[in-house]
Amino acid sequence: MSKSAPKCLVCMSTKIWKDGIRQTNQGKKQRYICRECGYRFTETEPNNLSDSNKKTSKNRMPLNTPFKYLSNCQICVSKTKAAKNLVKVEPQQETAKREGTNIDTDTKGKLFEFSWWMKKQGYAEETNKTYIGCLKMLLKKGANLYDPESIKDSLTRQNWSPNRKLIAINSYTLYLKMNKATWEKPRCKVSRKIPFIPTEKELNTLIDKSGKKTSTFLLLLKETAMRCGEAKRILWTDLDSERRIIILNEPEKGSKPRAWKISIQLVAMLNRLPKKSKKIFGDGPVDTMKNSFFRTRKRLATILNEPRLQRISFHTFRHWKATTLYHQTKDIYYVKEFLGHKSIKNTEIYITIERTLFDSTNDEFNVKITKDPEEIKELLETGFDYICQKDELIFLRKRK
Repeated sequence: MSKSAPKCLVCMSTKIWKDGIRQTNQGKKQRYICRECGYRFTETEPNNLSDSNKKTSKNRMPLNTPFKYLSNCQICVSKTKAAKNLVKVEPQQETAKREGTNIDTDTKGKLFEFSWWMKKQGYAEETNKTYIGCLKMLLKKGANLYDPESIKDSLTRQNWSPNRKLIAINSYTLYLKMNKATWEKPRCKVSRKIPFIPTEKELNTLIDKSGKKTSTFLLLLKETAMRCGEAKRILWTDLDSERRIIILNEPEKGSKPRAWKISIQLVAMLNRLPKKSKKIFGDGPVDTMKNSFFRTRKRLATILNEPRLQRISFHTFRHWKATTLYHQTKDIYYVKEFLGHKSIKNTEIYITIERTLFDSTNDEFNVKITKDPEEIKELLETGFDYICQKDELIFLRKRK
């Protein structure tokens, strides 16, 4: 027969919930919480004491001293201020804490309704998570979903980047759209910055020194320029190991499906991963891999005394690949298709980066001279460009 829960030590209520096991010097103890008054306490008898010792343990003080024992205690006694009673101070502190951090039940219901509405409208899971997170942060700073002016006031007090503020503004705009309302959006000017482009050596350092799963993930980003969310969705059925092809059928941000030819090294690393899920990198969130990568990055930056490593993120691999690819091909439309951009305006920034990083006067080329038509055809198919012809000889070249 199971042991019944004890009565609350404050209100003597029998409506008690179990609140987990507490490890103490006397062994494990069951904790309880009263559903009437919210008081938490622990059982008076340890689970692993002998019968002879249980008698002496019954009079032990519970985990939390009952409020009635504190009714005569005074705090904050000074020359200028009168003493305060602990029983009166405690609810005031809890109320202040609640106003600063907690969200009331009605607002939580509205956020859940908003999340469900976005799912029905077809918004991506990451967009849903980001928008709800922004609204929760504003609410914890005192904003009110029913008062647009309080949202503006909370945005002003947030130390967010312009991009983050714009996302918060868009999230509240969408929330009002669900409720068939509008507001006068605050101005938020977002200026596009030149992304950080590391050297290939720095990227290879992170790939070589990371764990098996993370290093494979990083090499995949380096060769394909996928977004990290796209790479996390790759299935085992999307990998053709024999022909060294990997396919992306679920792109982010409305991009086009894409396919890449990958290296023999990457194929081998992918095949060494455990096949415990339909997805190559498992069913867990991408944030778990990010946290592991950030720890490795910080450790290497400290050990190697290379602070530049701290600026490398998953998305940095995409920027590096796009810049390198444009330098090799000088074809911005090819880079656009490789990245899956919907507009070439998003790709044109890599022209500026390439001109800054690479000096065109120092470009190195592989030069081929031939007069065989079949060889000319093969060279053109592998990326060589026709330069000129002298007598019967054809001159072709390709950047190294």
